[in-house]
Amino acid sequence: MHRLARTGGTQELLRWLSGRADGWAGLLDGEGTVLHAAARTPAAATPQAAALAAEGAKALTARGAQAHSLDSDTHTALLFPLDGEGAPVLAVVAPRPVPAGLTVLLGDVLMPLTLCRQAETVERKRRRVDLAESRGREAVLHLLMTGRLSIAHQVAGALRPRLPDPVRVCVVECSGGQRDEVARVCAEADGGRSWIVRCPVYARHLILVMPAGRGRNGPLDERVAALVDDCVVGASEQIPLSDTATGYRQAFHALAVARGLPGRHAGFGTSPEPALVVGETGARWADALLAPLLHHLPRRSQDPGSQELAATAASWLAFSTHATQHLKIHRNTLAARLRFIGDLLGLDLGTLADQAALDLALRIRDTPAARPAETAAKAARDLDEILRRPALQAWASQQLRPIETLTTPGTASGVASGAAERTLRTWLACEAQLGPTAAELGISLPGTRKRLARLETVLRRSLLQAPSARYDLWLAFRARDLTAPDLTTS
Repeated sequence: MHRLARTGGTQELLRWLSGRADGWAGLLDGEGTVLHAAARTPAAATPQAAALAAEGAKALTARGAQAHSLDSDTHTALLFPLDGEGAPVLAVVAPRPVPAGLTVLLGDVLMPLTLCRQAETVERKRRRVDLAESRGREAVLHLLMTGRLSIAHQVAGALRPRLPDPVRVCVVECSGGQRDEVARVCAEADGGRSWIVRCPVYARHLILVMPAGRGRNGPLDERVAALVDDCVVGASEQIPLSDTATGYRQAFHALAVARGLPGRHAGFGTSPEPALVVGETGARWADALLAPLLHHLPRRSQDPGSQELAATAASWLAFSTHATQHLKIHRNTLAARLRFIGDLLGLDLGTLADQAALDLALRIRDTPAARPAETAAKAARDLDEILRRPALQAWASQQLRPIETLTTPGTASGVASGAAERTLRTWLACEAQLGPTAAELGISLPGTRKRLARLETVLRRSLLQAPSARYDLWLAFRARDLTAPDLTTS
């Protein structure tokens, strides 16, 4: 009995009791509602047994008695209340005649059963508290990702620790089922200074918003990779707290690189955000493109407003179909919103070109450094005008330089420069879809996936998983093509 109480809890104790009684055992409330029930044999789990137990529970509660029995033609119900105010009633329904010693046995099992119930109640409450805290941390991260710092600080004030600034963002990829344990290791290793969030999109990921300093024992991301076997860690550069969304993208790209390294850890390679180099002309272009979305007024109170639509677009561009998990909405709701956003902006969001344009515009809008003071400058007419600017040309060259340095198939990537560029251009022309890309390249689907995975290490960017560098690569190739010499002219 005591062994079952320690290992199996209430349900196993009831199952054991039903076997000793050769009948039915359960816990009921004062109204006769069955809370738990068990029967060793299907023949014992009858509606008549539950009905007899319910009738007895009502009678015992009404009388305030310490024990009660109730007979039917073929069975006897024995009932005892568990200790504690509002505690349920233990009922056992056994065939007549009642087995010898059953009443004494029920008296002995009351205390272990009460302790099991209390322990299970405490555990349920603990899980609810943990879930509430996890959802609260997720909400704070969402606020940081969308640039609403003041509200994020207010919500974070009820939790620990306080949000640091400046920060480094870290993404830890754990083995299956290890996320809670890795979160505990991270908290202990850092002394509770980092903001640790279970990723709402990827079930194996932890997101850490860490103070930018190295700490007493070195950077937390490197220590986690050393302390936890099989985990992979990607870390961002030092950034202001207001740029948490940028830091997350950087950490996610670094994670793609870390998967191929023996140390299972990588930091983000230096690369400016395109939103930081577009200048005033680019900022005004983004304002003009997004104006119908940002000034949209919903027709009905239940329809999403401009802020919610902008958050939907940003989440979908970052996480693709996983945005349903990030936003906690149905996939049909996501599809309907995306159609509406496309119609509102005059964009075809099924094409990578328009996705890249919208992604850049939203990043410009969410980057404070890209918002210049008001002047009389004109907005660019289209994206191509922005991409022809010298600052964007320099940014594009920096993005593509890693594949230009590849010379032979014997390099670390196993792909020569020409083959790498052709693979990337084909992949982008096929809307970043692996199947059409493989067909166009004339290689197998697994071969295409492996080639892109090798190029992730070269580019130090995630390609196959969202957030993906496909938008930046599309912009970089487009910028290069706009200024390339026209070989058809003499």
